[in-house]
Amino acid sequence: MGASQSGPVHLFQDLTHKTGFSIEQIKTLHTRFLYLTRDEDTLRREHLANVSDLALNPIRRQIIEAFFDKRNMGEKEKGCLQEIGFEEFVTVLSFFRPPKPHTADEEMKNIKKEKLRFLFNMYDTDNDGIITLDEYRCVVEELLSSYEIIGAENAKAITDAAMLEVANVTAPDDFYEGITFEQFEQILKDVEIETKMNIHFWNLDTMTVQCGK
Repeated sequence: MGASQSGPVHLFQDLTHKTGFSIEQIKTLHTRFLYLTRDEDTLRREHLANVSDLALNPIRRQIIEAFFDKRNMGEKEKGCLQEIGFEEFVTVLSFFRPPKPHTADEEMKNIKKEKLRFLFNMYDTDNDGIITLDEYRCVVEELLSSYEIIGAENAKAITDAAMLEVANVTAPDDFYEGITFEQFEQILKDVEIETKMNIHFWNLDTMTVQCGK
């Protein structure tokens, strides 16, 4: 499942085509992978749990689980893996890769949709295709909690506004059932998630995920 320490050239080339990372970036990520796993071929949850900057992230648990979610590997079946190899590690990280300059509009739409689906999967933990209202409120509150300057009252007001936006895209009878991916996509249609959702993985001592407006 994992790559050897020498990093087979053919695997790196395959990952370049699959993820959009350059060969040099793949090599850097391979070094990062071996640093996290202490030169093992597979990555487990405890390896990510020990990353200091990730420990301070408000959506730390969801980020870690995303690395082991089969849906993010392009697999049809649902569920989670206990450990992943280098290929799966890079595949998940590619969701956070910013678009290349001068990306065509149609491709940019596809990139945004893929990133939104990735975020949706993070909170659709029971794989039923719906995020409950409580889960959606948690999404907003957890993301806002990382911004100390907002304050508790402003955070509550923003969260309430987000809930009203949910009401605007759902039928009255469906409101309390939860949010489908299509509704989630509609709610976030004006958020440039394709450029704002980034992950910093070049520094071997830190790993930070940022999701912003």
